[in-house]
Amino acid sequence: MIKIHLSRLMGERKIKTAELARELGLSRGTISALYYERAQKIDVAVLNSLCKYFGCTLQDLIEYRPENK
Repeated sequence: MIKIHLSRLMGERKIKTAELARELGLSRGTISALYYERAQKIDVAVLNSLCKYFGCTLQDLIEYRPENK
């Protein structure tokens, strides 16, 4: 299972999806899909923009958690 920590990063900085989308030049739908962990695929350029904006690594943004069987 892939866990996306965008909502935590945004919460720590008290930034809204519309504001982040505007700052990064991305669609609000892209940010919302990542925020609510509904994204099916993520463009590398989007990951790069998010890591640069938040000053974080990819591991801070995305985490793999094995599913319990």
